[in-house]
Amino acid sequence: MLQLEYPWLLVVLPLPLLVWWLLPPYGERTRAVRVPFFDELAEATGQKPARGAVVLRGNWLRRVLAPLCWALVVLALAGPQRLEPPVERTEAARDLLLAIDLSGSMATPDFLDPQGQCISRLDAVKGVVDDFIGRRATDRIGLIVFGTNAFPQAPLTLDHVAVRELLEELRVGMAGEQTAIGDAIGVAVKMTAHSQQRERVLILLTDGNDTAGRIPAGTAADIAKANHIVIHTIGIGDPNAKGENRVDLDALERIAAATGGRSFRGENREQLADIYALLDRMTPSKVKHSVYRPKVKLYYLPLGAALLLMVVYHLLMLGVFAPLTRKRVGASVSPEPSEG
Repeated sequence: MLQLEYPWLLVVLPLPLLVWWLLPPYGERTRAVRVPFFDELAEATGQKPARGAVVLRGNWLRRVLAPLCWALVVLALAGPQRLEPPVERTEAARDLLLAIDLSGSMATPDFLDPQGQCISRLDAVKGVVDDFIGRRATDRIGLIVFGTNAFPQAPLTLDHVAVRELLEELRVGMAGEQTAIGDAIGVAVKMTAHSQQRERVLILLTDGNDTAGRIPAGTAADIAKANHIVIHTIGIGDPNAKGENRVDLDALERIAAATGGRSFRGENREQLADIYALLDRMTPSKVKHSVYRPKVKLYYLPLGAALLLMVVYHLLMLGVFAPLTRKRVGASVSPEPSEG
């Protein structure tokens, strides 16, 4: 569909007509001596009258082209443009962060795969989280890993294929043997510091307790709440174990409660899958839809047509009409041949 960006500019179309109608014509007054016997005077003095000044006069072609070019220039100023078909854009409306414990205890082979074979906790988590990411097509997803240290494994992105590949590369101990839950929450706060999304969710999974965090987990949870991050926690492993291997379910519940999230306990692969399925329903995919119509500027078409008409007109004047005029004027001023 064609439209004008500034249609109100069309009001200047009759401006040349108003100027011609309202303003007096341009003219200059000069002193002159009229000689009624100019030809006889030139013959008596032996002078040959030269060709006089050329007075530009209008012609029918210019009377046609001038208003046409003016109309084309005004049309170009009005901004003609073509509207392309509407394009719908879908944007993520939520940032979803997945924090996974890679401490040494995650290598414990106390989970069973679908074939009944013993697998490590990390392998079980990777399979369940991979399925979870596959269902979150419209969320920006980031991946955080933590052990003795915490760092982002994947930034917030809609490239879920890359996130799943980075998830597959996780190995036990690559972030250290201990558990730094508070630091993992701190990384989540930093990753969402410049996010424009109002909804930010962190799903934190661990099988231990906060033994290496430089930031206490409770303090980190308060900071996360201040930054509008909801934390859901998942505890796997043995709550009755000793030392590094004991999962602190009470601490996880306090973290979740402080940020408005929920805390879960997963004892096997099936329960872990059910927890992520429940989280999937609790935080349904949320997107923002926006529709816009691309615009193609067309001002160059009328402007180019006006320039082309002016060039053609002047070429015609210089190449055709001017030589004819000079020839006609030369014939009119040439002296008549004398008799005898």
